[in-house]
Amino acid sequence: MPDGSASQDPAEAPGDRSGGAPGEPGDPGRKGDRDGDGADDGAEKPRKNQRSFWKELPILIGIALLLALLIKTFLVQAFSIPSDSMQNTLQRGDRVLVDKLTPWFGSKPERGEVVVFHDPGGWLNESEKTDSGPITGGIQKVLSFIGLMPSAEEKDLIKRVIAVGGDTVECKKGGPVKVNGKALDEPYIFPGATPCDDQPFGPIKVPKGRLWVMGDHRNNSMDSRYHQNLHQGTISEDEVVGRAIVVAWPIDRWSTLSVPSTFDQPGLNAAMGAAPVTLGLAGAAPIVLWRRRRLITKAEARQGS
Repeated sequence: MPDGSASQDPAEAPGDRSGGAPGEPGDPGRKGDRDGDGADDGAEKPRKNQRSFWKELPILIGIALLLALLIKTFLVQAFSIPSDSMQNTLQRGDRVLVDKLTPWFGSKPERGEVVVFHDPGGWLNESEKTDSGPITGGIQKVLSFIGLMPSAEEKDLIKRVIAVGGDTVECKKGGPVKVNGKALDEPYIFPGATPCDDQPFGPIKVPKGRLWVMGDHRNNSMDSRYHQNLHQGTISEDEVVGRAIVVAWPIDRWSTLSVPSTFDQPGLNAAMGAAPVTLGLAGAAPIVLWRRRRLITKAEARQGS
């Protein structure tokens, strides 16, 4: 100005010494700067995230339990081996995983498979039950619910399927187990045990829809041989929970439970193989009779002419 005094810069309004635009650091009106000192109170975000996590945790646990329940019901379930009846294939305390999926698709137990099944009635000794206490019992109920342990209320057994519906099974003292007249080579039997010397049986015709089962430790297994007063010792296919497929615990005993090769020998399915032939003959009989009657009718027509 003419008087020589310094002119005021229009961009530097009174009270604004920071030179910052509104909303930038130093602006008292900036969102998040509640005390006007230019500091950013952003520490509340972690607190909100933490609260959100604790709210979601019960949902995550619920989903995990639901998935575990579905897996237990439809896919696989863990079972603990309670006795020595399946030695040396399975030891007391082993944990096995049982396939529960394939039965939903119509799969039936086959010879040689190791299966878990519900007590058909009287197979288990009631006096063997023990009270595990409230704490241990509570833990077992939780683990049983999600399929990591068997239920204390469920009475299940584990044996090997030797014969299925339609088979004839027998074993004489000093001899091998025979299915449909074919002797089984049983390397899975406990060393020193005999196929059936302690309890010979048969011949027994296994009814349709039922199974003849035996333990691998024949001298220490209360299996089908000892319950012939009920359904000739057989169990219903409906009682089967599933097939044991893997020894999962302890780690050093991890192994798969495959079907021994002796159950694949030729002729073992002879009884089953006869069924298609019988059905074929039954289906052919009406055709043969119809053709014969037609020939007779033609012959009579010629004689009449």
